[in-house]
Amino acid sequence: MTACPGTPERVWRRTVVCVASSAMTTTVSILDREQLGHLRHWDNLSRQLPNDWSLMQGRADGQDDFGAFRFQLTYMIYGLALAHRHRLPAAPGVFRPTIQRLIDKLLMPEVWMYWRDVSRGGAVFNAHLGDQLAEQWDPVVRDNIMYSAYVQSSALLHDYLFADDRFAAPDSLAFRHWSYFWGGPEKHFSYDRDSLSDHIYWQMVENGYLGVACEPNCVFQICNQPAILGFRMQDLINGGARAEEVVAGYERAWADFGRLDEAGHYNTMVFEDSRVVAPNAGVAPWVDAWCGALMNTWNRDFVREHYPRQLAELVVPAAGDTLTVRSAPPSVVMGQQVVADTCDTGWVTVWASEMGDRETLRALLAYTDRHMNPSWRDGGLYYPRHDEPTDADGNRTGMEPLTGNVLLGYARLNVPDGLWGLYNEPWGPEQHALPAIVEVERDIEVSRAEVVDGVLHGRLRRDRALPGGGTVTLGRVAPGARVGLGGTEVTGRWTGEGLVLEVPDGPAVDLVVS
Repeated sequence: MTACPGTPERVWRRTVVCVASSAMTTTVSILDREQLGHLRHWDNLSRQLPNDWSLMQGRADGQDDFGAFRFQLTYMIYGLALAHRHRLPAAPGVFRPTIQRLIDKLLMPEVWMYWRDVSRGGAVFNAHLGDQLAEQWDPVVRDNIMYSAYVQSSALLHDYLFADDRFAAPDSLAFRHWSYFWGGPEKHFSYDRDSLSDHIYWQMVENGYLGVACEPNCVFQICNQPAILGFRMQDLINGGARAEEVVAGYERAWADFGRLDEAGHYNTMVFEDSRVVAPNAGVAPWVDAWCGALMNTWNRDFVREHYPRQLAELVVPAAGDTLTVRSAPPSVVMGQQVVADTCDTGWVTVWASEMGDRETLRALLAYTDRHMNPSWRDGGLYYPRHDEPTDADGNRTGMEPLTGNVLLGYARLNVPDGLWGLYNEPWGPEQHALPAIVEVERDIEVSRAEVVDGVLHGRLRRDRALPGGGTVTLGRVAPGARVGLGGTEVTGRWTGEGLVLEVPDGPAVDLVVS
């Protein structure tokens, strides 16, 4: 930061004034109203009582489609991780408790019990294996990478971002279920971040690095990307190069099939037994967008090379310089129309954000804001579920909970190459020695938190409409530090956790700790 003119003994106080004024000469990251609203909504959802899935239930039955609870919970965690890494790096207190609560929910039986049935097969892609498969209660022991990798990567992201060993403890990732009415003794499957990651790794090795199946016999490209992110976080925590090894093996394995189909879209999956590849035959937007957004972590040049042509087939110009997403027709399997939340709009918006395609991102968000009912609840911003695909004028209006609760907020909070940066430009140990906002009461909104030239800068606002004590706690701050809040030097009170500050009522105030 460039200090304001003034005598040396007044530089600190004048800097506080300049942070709040238009005279500031540096570019700072300050979250806008919508971004803060998405963070608040995720925090609100994380605080719902156990098995209260209000606003999160999609159209499909059984938690086995693409809008299931596990995807909503994990992509909230990913969105929070990206916002912490790229937007508010000096505010672990904003993100850590919410991520922990979301991981707690991710481990609940309501999220993973679908596997007891899906593991037996019987679908069109694995019916021929029915006599070889049995009901499996452990949701991560075989296949099911569409759940196991999300638990693995979420736990490792938490421990990497916060320099914590919370999920290294034995049984810290436990899958438990017992019912008074049925099921016999308690089912209890014990893992931790490393044992689960190791288990997924050896599944990949045994399958020639092609990947791990989602449901039996179906190895999706998309669902193996989170595991690679998890391996990278494990390497950053423990050392080693497991992610590099897996990526190299994955590249060799998929070279036999090609990542893209003949039309230039991402192949959807490979059948494990026959090694037959399933293309994106219906040109479903979610396949390209979801795969492209995640694969950008380690394969950026390839993803960016194909993005413009793929995107052009998926978006449609709309009124007022906006864009909407065209969807493939509903799938019909065994004479039944498949009911599923594909979340095409959400995934294309996320993809545009990761690609740094600001104009497409702007146009897509403008369309959703115009036609998809952005709503505020307890200070949080979301787009409520709406099952009608179009309105009377033909405008696309369908909204799934994954898109409305999570993906649009993820896209707003992401930065260009957000996942790529998380993967390739990791924090060093020095990040966890810098002063930071380590605890935040629920009624406090943090729109800026970063360290510039050794000085902690923040922006805080108290929202009296929410419960809370109106304080933040600063950690890793020396006792002699000078603290300014709203242009006034304050002292706060010291506790075992750090320096506690009371945030005044009224508009947002700037925090400077030097």
